Amino acid sequence: MGSSSSSYVPRTIYLDVDGKVQKVVFSRHCSPCDIKELLCSSSNIPRNTAIMLVDPEGALVSIDPTMPTNSPHSLYKVISLATSQLEEKEDMFQNILSHVAEQFSRSFGAFQINELKIEVTNRLSMLEKRVQLEGLKVVELEKCKNDLKKLRDEMTSRGLGKVGICPCKYNFSDNGMKLSPRIDIPSYPKYTLSQETIEALKKPTFDVWHWEHNEMLSCLEYMYHDLGLVNEFSMNPITLKRWLLGIQENYRSNPFHNFRHCFCVSQMMYGMINLCNLPEKMTLTDIGILMTAAVCHDLDHPGYNNTYQINARTELAVRYNDISPLENHHCAVAFQILSMPECNIFANVEPEAFKQIRQAIIILILATDMARHGEILESFKQKLDNFDFTNEEHVTCLKMVLIKCCDISNEVRPTEVAEPWVDCLLEEYFMQSDREKTEGLPVAPFMDRDKVTKPTAQIGFIKFVLIPMFETVMKLFPQIEEIMVQPLRDSRDHYEELKQIDDAMTETRLSPVCFSVGSEVSVWAG
Repeated sequence: MGSSSSSYVPRTIYLDVDGKVQKVVFSRHCSPCDIKELLCSSSNIPRNTAIMLVDPEGALVSIDPTMPTNSPHSLYKVISLATSQLEEKEDMFQNILSHVAEQFSRSFGAFQINELKIEVTNRLSMLEKRVQLEGLKVVELEKCKNDLKKLRDEMTSRGLGKVGICPCKYNFSDNGMKLSPRIDIPSYPKYTLSQETIEALKKPTFDVWHWEHNEMLSCLEYMYHDLGLVNEFSMNPITLKRWLLGIQENYRSNPFHNFRHCFCVSQMMYGMINLCNLPEKMTLTDIGILMTAAVCHDLDHPGYNNTYQINARTELAVRYNDISPLENHHCAVAFQILSMPECNIFANVEPEAFKQIRQAIIILILATDMARHGEILESFKQKLDNFDFTNEEHVTCLKMVLIKCCDISNEVRPTEVAEPWVDCLLEEYFMQSDREKTEGLPVAPFMDRDKVTKPTAQIGFIKFVLIPMFETVMKLFPQIEEIMVQPLRDSRDHYEELKQIDDAMTETRLSPVCFSVGSEVSVWAG
């Protein structure tokens, strides 16, 4: 208790507030929301104002307990988002003007720079008007889409849901798809990741709940650069940003199968790549396939699983002949996004090489169908004793198992990170089972809100799916035992203890209760 741990040392940052140095001190245990309120208060900005924090060079600093500290000689500045957007646009125009002027002054000394500035300013003004008009059109389109969604929801609530209005029964032009190309330069900002965050990203203990979507996008972008994939595939960094935005926009707002789950799986894949030293054993192309498949593996998931798709005879089930309809759909959406030149991160890859990359990504995404779990794991076990990293079939099988591990890896994380995911998954299960009851379809017991509890949902899954799979991978990579397999065993024990408590409470409620009245003894069933 008396030892001085670094985790209890408060963090200090220094702000530039109206030209004066303002010192801000906060605990590492503060939430990002608490820190934002503290920054607003210190900078005389009203509470609940959307803000961002920038360093002296103008790069964004992520507002979270692990943010990099600074000194009184290198001050951060708090900017409200509304103000920053105007300043950003003005700075962008000024930078364009200065850059163009500088280029022409070098090449054409006699060129009249003032006239050029006037012409560029006029063109920028015209572009601004066009962007504004296009923006208004987008707003109107979104309004129409929202009105349509409300109308669908209203019709469903009135009992008309059986007339083909189920949100799963969509086609490629459905409201859930957002594949409009982005011709603008993506606007999500660059974040300065602290060394602490960079190291944490490589570990399964990473807390995925502290991050907003823009920050998760920046982390994914960092992973592609850090692994050398941008150089390996000659990716245009702006195209990488557009692609990541396109990915984010095509994950739905489901309780579980959403963009945060995509980030969770991708971060775990990045962690396993580092933990298992895969770049020393596989090609960078293989690493790129693993990461890209993880990012794309649940694109446009409707929140209703394959069993529902098949039993309800949805358009997806009909299109894919009841064979992994969701996973086939995720693949199709992934390559629809990549088919747009603005989002094609593999644009500079030779056609034959891209064909192989595409096939490999499809294989991995299709492997995430849990109906194939036993088949894939058994195939991997047969190769373990003589595993050969130069054997393409062996490496493909390993990649299939790795993406499966990452897809269902939540229980590897600390309890406070993993347990909220169970609540999210059960919420999505209950939504499906409620619909199945309404539509007269079979209901799986583990999805029925009247039959399942959190401990019963997890114990069997951890004991018979997670631990056997991760222990099999551990035979090839022994280093994962302490950081990945042992947490699974601890999680199993945790839920078994919870089940014992639940059983004891149930037994207490159902057991007879005895009490005496005078000289008589009465027995009541609880």
